[in-house]
Amino acid sequence: MQEPFYKDLLGLEWTFDTVASTYEKIRPGYVDELYQTIFKYIPISEASNVVEVGIGGGQATLPILRTGCKLTAVECGGNFSELCREKFKGFPRFSVVTNKFENVAFESGSCDLVYSASAFHWIPEEVGYQKVFAMLKRGGVFARFANHPYRDKGNPLLAKEIDKLYAVYYYKFHNKKQEILQEYDAEQAKNGAMKAEKYGFEDIRYALFYGTRTFSAKEYRMLLGTYSDHIAMEETLRTEFYSKIEEAINRYGGEITIYDTIDLQLARKP
Repeated sequence: MQEPFYKDLLGLEWTFDTVASTYEKIRPGYVDELYQTIFKYIPISEASNVVEVGIGGGQATLPILRTGCKLTAVECGGNFSELCREKFKGFPRFSVVTNKFENVAFESGSCDLVYSASAFHWIPEEVGYQKVFAMLKRGGVFARFANHPYRDKGNPLLAKEIDKLYAVYYYKFHNKKQEILQEYDAEQAKNGAMKAEKYGFEDIRYALFYGTRTFSAKEYRMLLGTYSDHIAMEETLRTEFYSKIEEAINRYGGEITIYDTIDLQLARKP
């Protein structure tokens, strides 16, 4: 498979491409209500030109493709790019550009919709918003959305045990002070959405959607293996860390439920 652009990436975004297949299988998609909200804000059809920034495993792609639009995805990972070309080969108006979004040239004022799912935070804010603004037609839309998982609220003993393991392994490795986890809320969503105002966007809106996912211990271990800051841990330490979490889940009922909050941010170019 094609090598990703590791050397040119500043953060941990390169890590995802090393586990592309697992990521595609275990990471969640997005609820139908989210897409309905987007399509109510901007109708998308065969006449629409759409760009997805950071397609990853294609978790947010199929509902957009089903509109019949022309969809160009930008993805810095070669493995993800190849996976999605195969996954969506039945859509002739779909294509993938393998490069950093910042490096890809798009015609100014050519796009009806630019969207990004759980990826835009890897792009420097000013660079990203200004580029999207330039790409959009007048009245065109930028949709940014992401999933914010929260620990198992129904199993506090398990949550406490996992917190202890993070202190011993994760925070120690990253040399960080352990954070007090907070569930993502409307105030954070509003603050995130209003960033677009600085870059000339208007009619800014946001919405929150909720869901849960339940995993076996082994499935949850697979999920952890798709998180960038976990992949970056030293391999022996990471393996022991995952094993301890798997053991804890099995000790406290054999399942773990994650509470998801998905925020959608919408902004329009005047």
